[in-house]
Amino acid sequence: MLYYLLDWLYDKYDLPGFGVFQYITFRSILSIIFSLIISLLIGKKIIDLLRKNLIGEVVRDEKSGPDHQHKKGTPTMGGIIILLAIIIPTLLWGDLENAYIWLILLGTIWMGVIGFVDDYIKVFLKDKRGLKGMFKLAGQVSLGLVVGLVMLFHPDFQGSRAHLTQLNKVIPSAMLREAGFENGDELTHIGEAAFVSIPDGDDYADFGEYKVKRPVLTQDGEMIQEEKTISVGEGDRERIAAELFGPKDNSFIYTTDFPFFKDYVFDYSNVVILKNFVDKDVLGKIIYLLVVIFIITAVSNSVNLTDGIDGLAAGTTSIVGAGLGAFAYISGNFLFSGYLNISYIPLSSELLVFAAALVGGCMGFIWYNSYPAQVFMGDTGSLALGGAVGILSLMVKKELLLPILCGIFFAEAGSVILQVTYFRYTKRKYGEGRRIFRMAPLHHHFEKGGLHEAKITNRFYIVAFILVAIAFATLKLR
Repeated sequence: MLYYLLDWLYDKYDLPGFGVFQYITFRSILSIIFSLIISLLIGKKIIDLLRKNLIGEVVRDEKSGPDHQHKKGTPTMGGIIILLAIIIPTLLWGDLENAYIWLILLGTIWMGVIGFVDDYIKVFLKDKRGLKGMFKLAGQVSLGLVVGLVMLFHPDFQGSRAHLTQLNKVIPSAMLREAGFENGDELTHIGEAAFVSIPDGDDYADFGEYKVKRPVLTQDGEMIQEEKTISVGEGDRERIAAELFGPKDNSFIYTTDFPFFKDYVFDYSNVVILKNFVDKDVLGKIIYLLVVIFIITAVSNSVNLTDGIDGLAAGTTSIVGAGLGAFAYISGNFLFSGYLNISYIPLSSELLVFAAALVGGCMGFIWYNSYPAQVFMGDTGSLALGGAVGILSLMVKKELLLPILCGIFFAEAGSVILQVTYFRYTKRKYGEGRRIFRMAPLHHHFEKGGLHEAKITNRFYIVAFILVAIAFATLKLR
């Protein structure tokens, strides 16, 4: 919202320096700063409110984890701090005409509400089991369906604007130069209507007039913006529109970047033998929906399991969020994505504003959540963060990198799956259950081995950072 106000002031009064608010990088810096300030300012008040209302952590028994009885009564549901620190800066500094922003905010709030209900049942209704698993799963699956369907059918997610940057600046090809466009032209109007970013050249195939703002250097050495009108002959209109915006690709959303292999895009419509019997487009959409549901469910539950010792979930999520934010910016930049040979995803770089708020919110929360924790995020925070990470990875087409990017989360979840599976198998075979780990999730295994939880948290941070670095290295390893 502040973004629109400041942009209006710049256009209306040409205030010096206000043009910087058009840039995603600058707004992302403001987003992380605001997020940190909000989490720090409201954090203490929310903690005091939670403590006043006796909203404390429920510790099951002395065997639930090494030396965790001292945590009993520590305020929980602190995920509210993280949610506010993410939502408010994103609304202030994000482009609210961008479908990516609204969809990821919806997903984050949706999962936060599910987590809040779970915490409410544990704390206020004194039911240590919380929300029944079937209801939690239903909420995650429903969100996956909504996110998948919106991404499949909303035009903002359906393909490339071939020669326009995120800021609607023209990167002219030989054809566009011949038509009169120059490098740096900012497209403002098509015909008499203000330009709205729709990644489909067919929508503009009948228009013959484009208005741009062109940077011009005056004799005094001052750079000004001049309005120029470019007229296109009737016979050239369709091809110029296609050259500017790129034709909409119906299969774009259900293809994704494949790590380690250069010039290879993974197509979900090719993963099963049904492709010989079902229309490729229909099959691709069905498989993609299932993938979206699985990713959101798996990542949100994995982050939830990671939230077991002070600062662990918030810190690792901030590292992963920073990596995904960088991927969002690269993918939404025509030049960077082309250089690194990954999918150009128009409008996706706006997600950097959200990712910055996520990182800032998590870091601000760690101020209160680091050992010894003054507050726990509860399922309100962990499910919301997991949902945000899952959706963000899908939007930037990096879901196949999640085993690396989210290696900590998946190791935590995998340790639980292995432990439970092996215990049940050995109980059937030998009459008593046996364990692979001293205790699951994985961080409790190390606690049982005598490591202090602060040391475990710091080492997990280091591993998370290394994994994100490896994920970036895959771009060149291809």
